[in-house]
Amino acid sequence: MKYHTKAKIFLADERGMNETNWSRSQATFNFGKYFNENKTSFGDLYVVNDEVLDAGHSLTVSIGEHSYVILLPVMGAIAVKDSSGNETLVAAGQIQGLFVEYGDSIGISNPFDEGLVNFLQFRIRVDRTGPAPKSDLYTYNVNECKNSLLTISPVSLGESGLTFSISIGKFDGRGEANYRLKNNGAGLFVFAIEGAFEVQGTLLHERDGLALWDAEEAEMEALSNDAIIFLLELPMKKRDK
Repeated sequence: MKYHTKAKIFLADERGMNETNWSRSQATFNFGKYFNENKTSFGDLYVVNDEVLDAGHSLTVSIGEHSYVILLPVMGAIAVKDSSGNETLVAAGQIQGLFVEYGDSIGISNPFDEGLVNFLQFRIRVDRTGPAPKSDLYTYNVNECKNSLLTISPVSLGESGLTFSISIGKFDGRGEANYRLKNNGAGLFVFAIEGAFEVQGTLLHERDGLALWDAEEAEMEALSNDAIIFLLELPMKKRDK
């Protein structure tokens, strides 16, 4: 099938790397000292980081713009402390979304005595002239709705002050799904968390990302068993296309 969708792939093996003795961060977009003219943000989505943190260690994450931060543990759990000092334990099967003001920071730590934790960090710019997005903890179970996409955040973009929508799904090999965008003119960022997928005719390996715009829907097929995919729909401005 021929797809009439504009797309850009972000390969996992071309990500920027920042590593210490106890942490590793791989950046899909330009981040920190990593810069590549082809790795600019997708609309207001400006951070997609794949993070690994060793037992007993913590990170202080400084936020340089009004942002909604999405933290998704892939393996293990993380303790998240917001700028007010409130701490939440977020485990695999949960997503923490929190609004962070410009100049504030959040703390992320591995609460275990042994072993690594792996989590994904997404940051979306927020227009602070509107209502502040609500911070929330979402719990999901992809095994209960296997071979389909589960909507995590509000179905309608703009609900509860949010300007985007999150979906996630786990698939058997050759499992298929079709995602219809909820708003005209929105973009879709797809991230293969586990396994491989074909999305709109593009092959995605594990931890590859794909930006799609000028699309009404996105067809996807898993190419491996227990493959997990993450989707983020967000508005696109003309300058972002």
